[in-house]
Amino acid sequence: MTRRYTEEEVIERVASLTRTQLVSFVRAEVIRPVLTKDGGAYYRQVDLARLELLCELCDVFGLQDDALAMVISLIDQLHAARRELRLVLDVVAEHGSDSLRLRVGEALRQANRQG
Repeated sequence: MTRRYTEEEVIERVASLTRTQLVSFVRAEVIRPVLTKDGGAYYRQVDLARLELLCELCDVFGLQDDALAMVISLIDQLHAARRELRLVLDVVAEHGSDSLRLRVGEALRQANRQG
């Protein structure tokens, strides 16, 4: 079962997080707690990791909410693209012909050289 964290537990576990920041992150929709049927909310382990990253971006780079939302959106897009690429490569590795695997490998090498 996935561990659920209350707002208090999140603030205790994420060292540089303040209640004001947490409220701001939720308002900016860069963190989305899971809402319960009774109107409560909880956070998951992935939310804690995301909050640590958000705090670091604020503390180190001084990003404000609008810039923070843009940066975290780009990070989310990058993670999604990596997941999709991994899936495609796994399917090619398992089900593709030798010639297809060679073509994919060569295309990836060329893309890496170009850019």
